[in-house]
Amino acid sequence: MFSRVGVVGILWMGHRDVRGRGAPFVHRNVSVMAGRVAGGDAVVAVDLLSRARAGDGAAFTALTEPYRRELQVHCYRMLGSVHDAEDALQETLLAAWRGFAAFEGRASLRTWLYRIATNRCLNARRSASRRPAAAWDVPGVEPPEPTRLGEVTWLEPLPDALLDGVPDRKPGPEARYERAETVSLAFVTALQTLPPRQVAVLVLRDVLGFRADEVAEMVDSTVDAVKSALKRARAGLRSRLPAPGEHEPPPAPGSPAEAATVAAFVRAWESADLDALVDLLTEDVFLAMPPVPFEYRGRDLAIRFCDGLFRAGRRFDLVPARANGQPAFGAYLRTGDRRGAGVYVLTLTGARIGAMTRFDESALRAFGLPPQLPGRSTSGAPAHET
Repeated sequence: MFSRVGVVGILWMGHRDVRGRGAPFVHRNVSVMAGRVAGGDAVVAVDLLSRARAGDGAAFTALTEPYRRELQVHCYRMLGSVHDAEDALQETLLAAWRGFAAFEGRASLRTWLYRIATNRCLNARRSASRRPAAAWDVPGVEPPEPTRLGEVTWLEPLPDALLDGVPDRKPGPEARYERAETVSLAFVTALQTLPPRQVAVLVLRDVLGFRADEVAEMVDSTVDAVKSALKRARAGLRSRLPAPGEHEPPPAPGSPAEAATVAAFVRAWESADLDALVDLLTEDVFLAMPPVPFEYRGRDLAIRFCDGLFRAGRRFDLVPARANGQPAFGAYLRTGDRRGAGVYVLTLTGARIGAMTRFDESALRAFGLPPQLPGRSTSGAPAHET
């Protein structure tokens, strides 16, 4: 038995989040039980439900573990921040633990957990504690006048490692989007511009495929109100995202076509080759850099911005990663202590780059990347390439 106050440690046993919390293993019995629950073992599930209602923390963890990662991604969609999503997930699991004795099973455990998570995210969306905009602080570089100032300065990239742990669960019949699209930076950014209730309804209905009556119960509303909010949310999302067919689709993740474009970008960026970058960028390429609000639209402005960096003598080494289902890199300054300069995420349009989002160096840790690279080898090649 575990006290309800002390169960937080059990809920997170075996999970190192992006800030390094948690133990490096899950107790084998808990892991086995969770696997049997995920596999549909009804007898085990009934036994665990009874034990969890009686205050058994290990049973509760085994019941909720199969949903933990997908709930984390759900919170990320709603909040746009990996760190805020982690906080919302912890609050969700703690609230579920404290209220588990009252869980009557009228809805599935998964639906019940999504209701709690959604309402925790709604509370976070309504708070005034979102990450504020940051000032441009790159010494020696005067950026061109931005096309506009972005609204979503708290946006953070989602490491693909977190997506790898989400069960390949088929969404409900009401879903309108493929999973890959719903974690893309463009989609998550667009969600952040909608009112909180509209975000919740759209994600629950069009991404996860819950029925309208289920969603109404989750957000303490009526079916008519849910339908009205969904209509407005869809219209708002359409105004923020490219129309279907407007852009060439990206190559498949991990495909030779994607690898060729990524390799060409690495060569161009690491050699500060502006001509090669011009060939890679689409005419309407989009640059963003949260938490700095500057946004640039169009190849000419993007090249002017890059030229300013390179003229100031800034040279970079790139370490490959993946974020939001898209190619990404940890960027490190080549000179001095080779400290991290941020994380770049590319949005590909066919064989070219349609968008590039730069996040500051605080994003490196989420990808397991170091704050700085080792010194360069005597051959002159970056140490990570030798």
